[in-house]
Amino acid sequence: MAFTQRPDARLYWKVDGRDDAPALILLNSIGTDMDLWDALLPHLRSRFALLRIDTRGHGASTADPGDYSLAMLADDVLAVADAVGLDRFSLAGVSLGGMVGMELALGAPGRIEKLLPICTSATMDGASWNDRIAKVRGEGMAAIADLAMGRFLSDAAEPAVFEAVRRQLIAMDPQGYAGCGAAIRDMDLADRIAGIACPTRVVTGARDTSTPFAGHGEHLVARIPGATHILLEAAHLAPLEAPEALAGVILSFLES
Repeated sequence: MAFTQRPDARLYWKVDGRDDAPALILLNSIGTDMDLWDALLPHLRSRFALLRIDTRGHGASTADPGDYSLAMLADDVLAVADAVGLDRFSLAGVSLGGMVGMELALGAPGRIEKLLPICTSATMDGASWNDRIAKVRGEGMAAIADLAMGRFLSDAAEPAVFEAVRRQLIAMDPQGYAGCGAAIRDMDLADRIAGIACPTRVVTGARDTSTPFAGHGEHLVARIPGATHILLEAAHLAPLEAPEALAGVILSFLES
């Protein structure tokens, strides 16, 4: 098992695919871990050097309690990339992972080749996230499980997938979830994403009620210079509901 130590966190990561291929970092959403990408690996590992990272406080990554920031999470990614020896890489991130990707593209533009923000946004309702953070810190993960699952997946998801995601969500560290929730609550991307200079393809889900194209994806496409858009038949966790279609989007964009 591979870990990178940070001053206030221990980050778990895995390398897959071909060492001599272009590098691609895959980032998970809040409330999930790197397993979110499992169904895409057979489509990607023969074409890329893949790096998956459990966000701090998620999966096997641990972190001190407290509020995290997108800048902190972006620095985590760079620390792991440095440990692996990746100077430049493309990045695909779902939800929080996409937000971290946009922060990275702004803060370390020399490191990013291409960017795929997936089912994500540059702004969210801060008040609702503040309520969710307080509930998780006071009552634990079970208190928000039904709310989160209603946004994560649609009725089209296989029951076994739904139950696996729900079990993982309830079992995760509430402090890690709350810390990352604070990063979402406090992000300031909306007025900055016009500065993203790398090629960007925004992916949205037709069944995504959390960050749909209307009000979320459309703003990314309008404000990120040259950004293109792909709509998938999926809810918020597109890698679980449309893995083959999403893999095709990633391949066509990164290899074009």
